[in-house]
Amino acid sequence: MALARTRSVALTGVEGHVVEVEAHIGNGLPGFGLVGLPDTALAEARSRVRAAVTNSDQDWPQRKLTVALSPATLPKAGAHFDMAIALAVLGAADVIPQTALDPVIILGELGLDGRVKPVRGTLPSVIAASAVGWRRFVVPEPNVGEAKLVQDAEVFGVRSLRQVVALLRGDEIPDEPADVSAAEAAAVDEHGGLRRPDRLDGLDLAEVLGQAAARRAVEVAAAGGHHLFMSGPPGAGKTMLAERMPALLPDLPLVAALEVTAIHSVAGLLPADAPLIVRPPFCDPHHSASLPAIVGGGARVARPGAVSLAHRGILFLDEAPEFRPSVLDSLRQPLEHGEVVIARSAGTARLPARFQLVLAANPCPCGRAYGQGVYCTCSSQARTRYQHRLSGPIRDRIDLLQLVEPVSRAEMRADQQLVESTEVVAVRVRSARERQADRYAGLPWSLNAHVPGYELRRRWPPEPSALPALERHLSAGWLTARGADRVLRIAWTLADLASRDRPSRHDTFAALTMRLGHEPIQTRRRAG
Repeated sequence: MALARTRSVALTGVEGHVVEVEAHIGNGLPGFGLVGLPDTALAEARSRVRAAVTNSDQDWPQRKLTVALSPATLPKAGAHFDMAIALAVLGAADVIPQTALDPVIILGELGLDGRVKPVRGTLPSVIAASAVGWRRFVVPEPNVGEAKLVQDAEVFGVRSLRQVVALLRGDEIPDEPADVSAAEAAAVDEHGGLRRPDRLDGLDLAEVLGQAAARRAVEVAAAGGHHLFMSGPPGAGKTMLAERMPALLPDLPLVAALEVTAIHSVAGLLPADAPLIVRPPFCDPHHSASLPAIVGGGARVARPGAVSLAHRGILFLDEAPEFRPSVLDSLRQPLEHGEVVIARSAGTARLPARFQLVLAANPCPCGRAYGQGVYCTCSSQARTRYQHRLSGPIRDRIDLLQLVEPVSRAEMRADQQLVESTEVVAVRVRSARERQADRYAGLPWSLNAHVPGYELRRRWPPEPSALPALERHLSAGWLTARGADRVLRIAWTLADLASRDRPSRHDTFAALTMRLGHEPIQTRRRAG
């Protein structure tokens, strides 16, 4: 046969498209043409595939060879097409029957000696192909774990081109040594500030003494999925609180776990020992991170950034005012819509980005402008400029504002009798999330932070006595309409933590305090 075809998958973001790889051996001078919008890594497959075939004890066709990737208008990127191209060539040379190639999706990069190397994006590729009816997959052996996460997928893991040729021909499969470099490549667990959840194991909320109000804010944020902004001087405990927050979150449900695993697979960060990510991710990029590192990007093909790596988890920006203003403002779209849309000349990619934002900031450049600012060395203009690096639209999208002030040794000693461990608080958080899941069953939301304000007011209004204070703050300009909706969401979370059926007047006042960062105006007037 002078013509043969195999199939692989092209990824655009985390969305996959089945690609047909056709190989034709025709008359003419020996040569190898590759068409179908390949990127540089894919164009170099011509050298890799030829060396891999000859080093796998197979003859390379000494005629004109053309390989086409269809659909031709879809950009293709990556070396995971290598094995599909090699098998299409061998099929055209009558080494492998076409009937064996027809029902299989093939993924894998080839080494020059014929070894099959692990590739990125195996899970989203298998999900996409399975969604349109494909059931049989040949993947590199290190990627078998993530490929088998897809229900009803029949997965074959191979170590070399020799093994896959024997598998498709029905011959005895030769034994090959495991590729030790594959395990080393999979050991990378940091990218743009990503930290595996097990790096945070053993951090207990009870270690943050003297910060009862801040611990309560972290608990409320974890229970309802609310964004949190902590402001205070260095050493007050902001970073400690943020790092202990992931342990309060329950495990991801299966659908969310597959989403997170697919993103990490595309980014090449899926650990070999954990094919399914079940814990919410925690991403804390450095303040020098660029815009593509935060929101994602790339020259031709969009790669996930920190906002996508934190999908269904926490994105922690420490020293938030030190980030570039353009980077901070780029968070507006994912905060509102839960996804990032990245446009490139080769196409548009949509990346999931439903994360929980936690910000920490000093009150001024020197960090000591708390209380009366007696020890602060900054001018009032410097403080204002520093605080305005976080724009108003970003601040308005933050649910909770918590001041984290220094504590004395006496306060820390007194708090030792009252502080609760992470295990105790996590039980309350899990119970509150279960109440939310029951309330929003069958609806597109699962957490209070995601429910539109008009739906809360229409379907789940608070007690009538809770609304006047909210309306007064809205009329006085202390709250925007978006801020009022966020107060309602916080009030519902407080009610869920207290196992109440609806927010009370007390819940609304507490939510106003958490939203504004200070007591509501009418409370302060009465106190005066």
